[in-house]
Amino acid sequence: MSEPIVFISHFSVKEGKLDAYRQLQREVTMLLQAEKPRTLVFLTYVSENGTEMSAIHVFADAESMDLHFQGSDVRGRPAYEFLVPAGWEIYGSPSDDVIETMRRLAESSSVTLTVQHDYVAGFLRPAAS
Repeated sequence: MSEPIVFISHFSVKEGKLDAYRQLQREVTMLLQAEKPRTLVFLTYVSENGTEMSAIHVFADAESMDLHFQGSDVRGRPAYEFLVPAGWEIYGSPSDDVIETMRRLAESSSVTLTVQHDYVAGFLRPAAS
């Protein structure tokens, strides 16, 4: 049985860059929605004071996460003009390639990577029609 994976990324928003980040994120979201059909959830939130951003991704399985990560280095590059990594969280068991990539990113960014592999129970419910 495949197990779902939740990936949460946290960033600080660079001063004066919130509006530009919001515009870029709208464009990236439309691209992801069209090009990454196996990404079940992609949601971004900004703190009340506009200094922090978090993105939540949900994947049905490790293969779906691998597909989402394809091209992420190129897709994500423009965001670093507006954002600074603050940490990542992974819940579930992604591929070894994803874990290694995220460990390298966390180390090079001097931020934490939290991984909780042991899926216990739960469900993903499709949207009501």
